Formats: sequence, C-alpha cells, structure tokens
Amino acid sequence: MPNSPSTAASHHHDAVALTDRTDDRPVYVIGGGPGGLAAAAALRARGVRAVVLEKSDRVGASWRGHYDRLRLHTTRRWSALPGLKMPRRFGRWVGRDDVVRYLEKYTEHHGLEVVTGVEVTRIDPAPDGSGDWQLTATGGRVLRGRAVVVATGFNHTPRVPRWPGSETFTGELVHAAGYRNPAPYADRDVLVVGIGNTGAEIAADLAEGGASRVRIAVRTAPHIVRRSTAGVPAQAAGILVRHVPVWLVDRASGVLSRVASPDLTGHGLPRPTTGLYSRTKKGAIPVQDVGLVAAVKAGRVTPVATVASFDKDTVVLADGTRLTPDAVITATGYDRALEPLLGHLDVLDGQGRPVTHGGRSPKGAPGLYFTGFTNPISGMLRELALDAEKIAKRVARTGAGRSARG
Repeated sequence: MPNSPSTAASHHHDAVALTDRTDDRPVYVIGGGPGGLAAAAALRARGVRAVVLEKSDRVGASWRGHYDRLRLHTTRRWSALPGLKMPRRFGRWVGRDDVVRYLEKYTEHHGLEVVTGVEVTRIDPAPDGSGDWQLTATGGRVLRGRAVVVATGFNHTPRVPRWPGSETFTGELVHAAGYRNPAPYADRDVLVVGIGNTGAEIAADLAEGGASRVRIAVRTAPHIVRRSTAGVPAQAAGILVRHVPVWLVDRASGVLSRVASPDLTGHGLPRPTTGLYSRTKKGAIPVQDVGLVAAVKAGRVTPVATVASFDKDTVVLADGTRLTPDAVITATGYDRALEPLLGHLDVLDGQGRPVTHGGRSPKGAPGLYFTGFTNPISGMLRELALDAEKIAKRVARTGAGRSARG
C-alpha cells in the first residue's frame, strides 16, 4: 500500500512512477475536482483502491480559475462531499478560495492517491477482452484499470459562438473563463453576453466595480430567484421538487415569482414565458440574484437584445441596435469536450453528454462511470456527493474491490 500523504502538499505522486503501480489494476478517476475527489473517497471507504489522474499541477484546478467574487449558490451544509463537513467559519455561502481550501483538505483527510500532471487522452476497453479498461495518457503511458470514473467537469472547454465578423472586432473579446474581477474594466464600456448565473454575476460585479457602462445581452429572459427567502435557501426548494410533476412546479414557481421578484419588464427584462422547472429540465438553471436585480432597477446594468454579429469596433444586436463597447465578455457556457476521450465508445448523446451518470454504466460499457455532467436544480456539489456513493457501491458490488487497500 502506498504511503498516505500527511500534508496537503504531499499528495502528489510522481507521475513517472505511475505505470509501476498498475499491476493491481485500481479504479482510475479522471479529474481532480470535487466530483473526482468525492468518487475516490467513496471508493476508498469501501476498500477499493482509486487513483485520481489530474492533468494540472493541483486539485481543484477549475475552481482556482473562477472569478474572485464567486460564492456557491448552495449552502455550506449541502455542498460538502462524503466524509468531511465544510468548516462553519466558511459561512453559509462558501467563497471560491474556501472551496479550494476544502478540496485540498479533503484530499489530505481521506489520504487520496492523486497523480498530477497526467492527462488521459483516450479510453478503450482492454484489448484482451478481460473487461478491464485501458487508458492512454501523456508521456506515452498506457494504464489499466478495473473501472474508470470520468469526472473531467461540466465546465471544461469555454464555448464562444462564432458570430459573423467577430474576428474583425477591434475591442477586447474574452470568455467569462478569463474574467477575474472588475479592476481591468474601470471606466470602460462593457457588454456581457449571456444571462445565466455567471453572466448575471459578472455584470453586477462590473457595475459595482467601476465600469462606466454595463449592458447584458439577453437571448431568452431567465427565471430569477432569490438565493434565500425568509432564511430558506432556494436550494431547499430545488431538492424538494425533484420528484414533483413538472407542471405543478412550473405553476407554483410562477406564483412565487410574481410575489417575490420585481417585474423588470420596464427595464428591458420581461418575465419568462416558459415554466421554471420546464426550463431547468432542458438545462437552463434559474439565475440566483446576487446583485443583478438591484443593478438593473438602478440603471447600472442595461439588458439589451442578443448579439447577431460584429463589425470592426461595432457589435450588432438582433434588433438592429449597434453598440461600440470597449470590451465584450462572453458568458456563453462551456463544452464537455468528451469526444476525443471516448467519442468512439457510443456513450455520448447528440449534445456530447454522457448517456448515464452516477452508479449506472452505459449499455455495452460496464465499469465506465460518469459524474459531474448534469447541472441539477438541487445543487451540483450535492449531486456529486450522491453520485460518488452510488458509483462506489456499484464498483464494490461488481468485484472491483479485489484490489483493496489495506
């Protein structure tokens, strides 16, 4: 059994020695974010040896790159991963840096085997027909595991639409993944494209942080909810409604919205015409208000039509309006980018998402598991914790525990 790490800094094994450690065919977990670490800890708790492969040099790499003011929209209590609570000192809504600290502590607490600097580029069934999995990784490594958990993340590769003329734009054009804080945008005219949670929060951040003008391009009016109402977090409702008929949730949320949320139609942001839960089922999570509503009401953030094209220094909107912002920040989402890794295995749907998640393997691919590729209304981290336990239970039950750690 390899030595368990004693400090957060010592959990990084030597990547070169990795191939020497595969004779007992562990379960490989691809990705050292919350989903991968949770799965590894749950597996280890059941006596299954799990090795986490992380392409960057540290765990929680994507969290380290998020913008400064980011806080979880889910409560501290419902955001903890299996086997370790988040400290009370983090507060109810945990900030980005504390999430990173928690992931480092989580790795240390559970003595997880994390190998950094190794990127898996392809997953295949082992060629000998044994039912094992073969991983091709950087440095010419070929690894063999009893099972594989893919946890490379929901927000993997920034997605920037190919607007006509965008290559001619003379201003600054950056994806939200590159945004950290409003300081570089002081006294500048900024257009934020996309009104999901990221776009809404960046727009509010810019308005509070000194941008001279902030506009937000809206394709579809979002459902905007309070993070908590009378002390009850929106996440609680999200958990409760998971098993309630969609039409009933749509109707109830519509009534609640008219009572709890101001009508911003006069400010260019009408109420949505489709139901909240219907939209959520299609992947459009409600926007939790952390400053956008007040900024729109005060005129510090102006909603405008969606972007149609670019023309040198000009952004042309769908309604024909022409703007000349200094900078455009695109909060237009991410791609999972799983096709190079396992597109040949027939385990992805038409949108590049895994056809299963949690404790179920895709048909024809036993021992292959996915976590972190859904964005549920009940909270991403809570779902990752549930997935981890389901995966570990299934793996242990199907015999992958034969390579148990002592």
